[in-house]
Amino acid sequence: MPEIIDRIKDVVDAEIRPMLESHGGGIDLVGFDEANGVLSVQLTGGCCGCPGAQATIRNIVENVVRGTVPEVREVVRA
Repeated sequence: MPEIIDRIKDVVDAEIRPMLESHGGGIDLVGFDEANGVLSVQLTGGCCGCPGAQATIRNIVENVVRGTVPEVREVVRA
């Protein structure tokens, strides 16, 4: 499982974090349930209270991570 976490961190750091930071936000990885393929994340900064936070998780975070790390089946807000 450490290699899965490393791949998740790599894609988040390279593709998702810079996009969120450009809008005053951020993202923390909370955990990954390998048995269910569920990645838990916490949005921070400006993204934390944004009305579009759930859409960001589904439409951006989940799509990008799942496209790179197929072991991830779903991304949820922690």
